Amino acid sequence: MNRLDILEKLIGFDTVSHRSNLALINFVEALLKKAGFRTTRLPSPCGEKAGLYAEIGPEVAGGLLLSAHTDVVPVEGQDWSKPPFKLTSEGGKFFGRGTTDMKGFVACALALAIKTQNASLKRPLALVLSYDEEIGCVGLQQIQSQLASLLKAPALCIVGEPTEMQIATGHKGKSAYKAIFHGEAGHSALAPRFQNALHLAADFITGLRALQSEIAQDGPFDDGYDVPYTTLHVGTLSGGTALNIVPEMAEMKFEMRSLAAQDVKALYARIEALATRGGAAQVDLSCTNSYPGLDVDATLPWVREIQNIAAQSPTKVAFGTEAGVLSDMGVPTLVCGPGSMAGQGHKADESIEAEQLETCDAFLSRLLERFC
Repeated sequence: MNRLDILEKLIGFDTVSHRSNLALINFVEALLKKAGFRTTRLPSPCGEKAGLYAEIGPEVAGGLLLSAHTDVVPVEGQDWSKPPFKLTSEGGKFFGRGTTDMKGFVACALALAIKTQNASLKRPLALVLSYDEEIGCVGLQQIQSQLASLLKAPALCIVGEPTEMQIATGHKGKSAYKAIFHGEAGHSALAPRFQNALHLAADFITGLRALQSEIAQDGPFDDGYDVPYTTLHVGTLSGGTALNIVPEMAEMKFEMRSLAAQDVKALYARIEALATRGGAAQVDLSCTNSYPGLDVDATLPWVREIQNIAAQSPTKVAFGTEAGVLSDMGVPTLVCGPGSMAGQGHKADESIEAEQLETCDAFLSRLLERFC
């Protein structure tokens, strides 16, 4: 199969995060086994999804690791003019959910893998596919311990998220939180006599906004990002049952996207202080998900070498990736892939330019020659 055939097949699998990805994994595993790869399934705790590790070449240290996620974001509520789970070609672009984020890269990686079946490799080429990246890099963290026992100290890992083929050396870490505010129910005609849970939430939001303003003024800063400081963002707030009842409970979800230089523990302690300002029993805080950021020194010799191979200057990306997890595992990791996240990621009529896929093919071929 060529890269376009592979991409067409990948787009045809509806792997929105709340659905199983096993049909896609079955297809990829069969393809790689036929090409001579050694494969290992990495099942999810629920058993309805799986990651996949595959390698070819000698079982020695070094070599190249290519990493990608198989899940995509939903299409419901979006106005698509083309079928989202069928590859459509038009005007030098390929349309379909996941073409940019990030099945285009997966297709390039699999096409490269097929080409290696008759090659004499000195060091291994490995691929790792994950699930549930779109809901907070959950899948790779669930299979992290399984993966760690399989890796053979690769010399380089490329996470193929869409960067328009620029080499990304960093992204922020993310922590997601839930706050439950406890008030007192009562008749709204006597509202001042009761503690309003929504009012507690509003006070907390006011405190978060003041803290955000302080961070924006005092830093720390990293000018490599469009927003060069740590951000605090409230995403949802709900509470109350009727207009004439004082709300006794409210629920809020908020997040922190942190720079590497940010003291996250100290910042969270200040957030906890905001939550307990009105009384410790009134707010319950919990962290519901987190993943690490990526922060690689762009002046390191090995990073400069990859930049030269890609013929691109370094950048940092606003969105999170699985690169931080792999980097924390001791794997030298960079982010580089075809397509534009800002231009196409998570949008209706998602597409990728044919030229971007061709550039990715050439880049991966050069990496294979250099590292394998």
